[in-house]
Amino acid sequence: MSLHGVGGDLPAMGRSRAAARAALRLGLPGRLRRAGVEDVPLAGVLLAKLACGSVGGLAGLAAAPAAPGRLPLLVAVGVPIAGFLGPDALLERMARRRHRRLLGALPDALDLLAVSAAAGRSPVLGFAELATGTGPLARELAMTVAEIRCGRRQPEALRALRERAPGPELAALCAAIERSTRLGSPLAELLRRQSTSLRRSQRRDVEERAARAAPKIQLVVALVLVPSVLLMIVAGLVANADRLIGSF
Repeated sequence: MSLHGVGGDLPAMGRSRAAARAALRLGLPGRLRRAGVEDVPLAGVLLAKLACGSVGGLAGLAAAPAAPGRLPLLVAVGVPIAGFLGPDALLERMARRRHRRLLGALPDALDLLAVSAAAGRSPVLGFAELATGTGPLARELAMTVAEIRCGRRQPEALRALRERAPGPELAALCAAIERSTRLGSPLAELLRRQSTSLRRSQRRDVEERAARAAPKIQLVVALVLVPSVLLMIVAGLVANADRLIGSF
């Protein structure tokens, strides 16, 4: 390679390093990992944040003169910041949705792991069977199995699993496996208890969401359906007003 070619590549390498450092400071790799979109390039996310911030800046400058009182400065500064943070909020929403899907598949996975453990099979083999499925849980377990088969120690692979999918549910699964490996405690019974507890917790969450949804449904009925029915009645009365008046 010529010196000219090397010199031409140096600015690009410098920009790549600067983008990587900025992404690390903003915590983008962790957000992408939690959202399950690790394949998205960091540079693309940074460009999206800058583009959203620029659009927010233009919108803030356009909307600031119309804001009352002391709000113009807040609008001019707050809208670009909101635009810059918009992709982060989207990634966090994707991460929450992915985590809900993972938790939804976890009780059945715990039951299958309990059956596998009762048959005398190792947790890694149970993970390998579950990894053939689809969804975020199968993907995380497949990555854990691949790490162990490539020579990584099981405690380190389980620790990496907890970091990729944070939360007490998977942490309890990893702790049960480590406790069984270290102390020889019956793994199948631990997994069955965790599965039962997790199903009970999920059922309680569904009931709480249903209870919170009832007042919202009543509000919609009161504000939308009842006025619309009343308007239909009034329209019918107005349309037949001459007949009603003539009958008196």
